[in-house]
Amino acid sequence: MAQQDFAVVAAGERSLLHLVEGIVVESHCRLYESEGRLWSRPIAYHWLRYEDPLPVARLLDGVKRLSRRGASFDAEAVEKACAKAGKYGFLN
Repeated sequence: MAQQDFAVVAAGERSLLHLVEGIVVESHCRLYESEGRLWSRPIAYHWLRYEDPLPVARLLDGVKRLSRRGASFDAEAVEKACAKAGKYGFLN
């Protein structure tokens, strides 16, 4: 997905990018709360370095870093995003 045309993954109000972003930010929130740390959306987006011009790549980096720290991801949300990605041909 990181190599795809940004206009395709970001198209629409509930775009694939929006779905994946929500999954990563929610996982970040749950991890911070489980560690007793202060959490906010600005903290999450700063942590993701979301001002970077490659937001999909930053989300992938975020997933990897969260996974290494033992964070969990909402399985239902991941399935929904995977189904949408499959419609675009992003999953093999």
